[in-house]
Amino acid sequence: MLMRYAPPAPDERFSTIFSITNRGVVAVDFAYSDKVKRLRAKLLSFMDEVVYPNEKVYFEQLRKNRWSVPPVMEEMKGKAKEAGLWNLFLPDSERGGGLTNLEYAPLCEIMGRSVIAPEVFNCSAPDTGNMEVLERYGTEEQKERWLKPLLEGEIRSCFCMTEPDVASSDATNMETTITRDGDEYVINGRKWWSSGAGDPRCKVAIVMGKSNPDAPRHERHSMIIVPLDAPGVQIKRMLPVFGYDDAPHGHAEILFDNVRVPASNIIWGEGKGFAIAQGRLGPGRIHHCMRLIGMAERALELMVDRVKKRVAFGRPLSEQGVIREWIADSRIEIEQARLLTLKAAYMMDTVGNKEAKKEIAMIKVVAPNMALRVIDRAIQAHGGAGVSDDFPLAFLWAHARTLRIADGPDEVHRRSIAKQELREHPKEKGSF
Repeated sequence: MLMRYAPPAPDERFSTIFSITNRGVVAVDFAYSDKVKRLRAKLLSFMDEVVYPNEKVYFEQLRKNRWSVPPVMEEMKGKAKEAGLWNLFLPDSERGGGLTNLEYAPLCEIMGRSVIAPEVFNCSAPDTGNMEVLERYGTEEQKERWLKPLLEGEIRSCFCMTEPDVASSDATNMETTITRDGDEYVINGRKWWSSGAGDPRCKVAIVMGKSNPDAPRHERHSMIIVPLDAPGVQIKRMLPVFGYDDAPHGHAEILFDNVRVPASNIIWGEGKGFAIAQGRLGPGRIHHCMRLIGMAERALELMVDRVKKRVAFGRPLSEQGVIREWIADSRIEIEQARLLTLKAAYMMDTVGNKEAKKEIAMIKVVAPNMALRVIDRAIQAHGGAGVSDDFPLAFLWAHARTLRIADGPDEVHRRSIAKQELREHPKEKGSF
């Protein structure tokens, strides 16, 4: 069991930060509301009492059957429901926890400290993103059929966007087709990195594909609901990540071969795929960043604990100058990433995801790279133990590394940031 951890609470005296940008001065209040304080205290206790002690149990049960659900997971989920720590992620909805993105941030960070924790609270990807889509854009029929059981944690889902035969960093390359045929749509194509499809509870996919090839570039695609037991849906293989299979979640390559679904399964309407993606991926990206901060905090905690206990060349590792630099740099980088993430969350809440586009892109670059540096230092401080399964560091590193690619690679986000910066900057008014 890990030592108790509490993320630093903002100092009430300095809770308001004035961010000066080319958009003007923005006052951001990071102080926790009373509701967040209560939930945070409950969540910290729950992690100490339920999640951390059961991490080892979970993986021991999983080893017995890689593609089954460890019984301890369902036990923990039941306890989380009873504790009122359930569906905290969904803002602006009576179906969620009633939290803003800014309020959810410190809670999501705590969940991110354990790779199993987000599912315990029904706050794990890709389900959270799919639930956001169904809540914001789905029909009442779609919500009743799919959103309700997802919110209850009775089923799981996957999201099918990335394709193996094209550069999916440019989503307009997408080749999967969604074709209207009477009262049905026919789906043909191949997707991969469909995370969650390996779970036996995964019953439905949200698939993005080309439905209007002659429409303007960003109006050619749609999203549609596809039950995984529909004829023609074939899970071809599970893709490992640096040797990890991520069971029972998994990352699937899926073939859609003349798959027919009712026309009522289209989400929002034809040609709305990119608009939905923007609504889905913004919250998804910031959730990843929140969890990455939690991963980095856990890695730093493990590093500090390790270097205090280990002796080399006649003195504790904690007295070595380079180790102290690692600790200091890690703390600095975590705090920087946290502040930028909180600012992005604040802007999503106050001006909307579209206006917060640049901030979301910035944190999506910053957070994974920060976490990788911190985790790598922790691995180095642990020596051989750091790359073993005796500690979670290697698994955390592999997970963080994928997030430099998932939901848009660093290069795409940097491109977006630069484009907006060039567009927003005033013309040169002269030089010295």
